[in-house]
Amino acid sequence: MTEVIAADQLRLLIERIERLEEEKKGVADDIKDVYGEAKSTGFDVKTIRAIIRLRKMEKHHRDEAEMLIETYKAALGMS
Repeated sequence: MTEVIAADQLRLLIERIERLEEEKKGVADDIKDVYGEAKSTGFDVKTIRAIIRLRKMEKHHRDEAEMLIETYKAALGMS
């Protein structure tokens, strides 16, 4: 009996994962469309991606990353 329950539970978990994967694909397609819209209106998509990456960071991590970039640029004579 427990083998049947375990098999049913496994099947349900796999089906849930498959549904979520499909939803994730749909969201990824929507995001791609928004980037395409941004590009078609003249925005630089690479810069938008960088800004999104920075906005995901906590402020102190973002400040540290920006400080390191400035330090490295200065060391390379890029400032």
